[in-house]
Amino acid sequence: MTKKNMPEKWQKEAEAVKAVQVAFDLGEEIQEVIRREALEMGLNPSDRVRQILGLPVSRRAKRPRLSISLSSEDFIQLAGAYELKPDDKLGLKREAALALIDYVEKNRS
Repeated sequence: MTKKNMPEKWQKEAEAVKAVQVAFDLGEEIQEVIRREALEMGLNPSDRVRQILGLPVSRRAKRPRLSISLSSEDFIQLAGAYELKPDDKLGLKREAALALIDYVEKNRS
């Protein structure tokens, strides 16, 4: 199947596969300014970088979310803290989300 014969959605996904992740090693102060601007503008830092560089930014709605990477040891530690099994990933995610909400509510200025 050639790209021309692909459904439009697949064509866009094929283009996305060609994208290359580029990381910039910038000083802490530069990164902090860009991250702060992004936060104030309701953007993620990569979209702010795209704006600064004059590149197009997708205007599609995005789910606001925070993400972290967890190791097997992290799941074990969280399971102990929340009295759940380490393989109960959904339960651990729910409890961690509640902990983050509780943290923000207790620390609001």
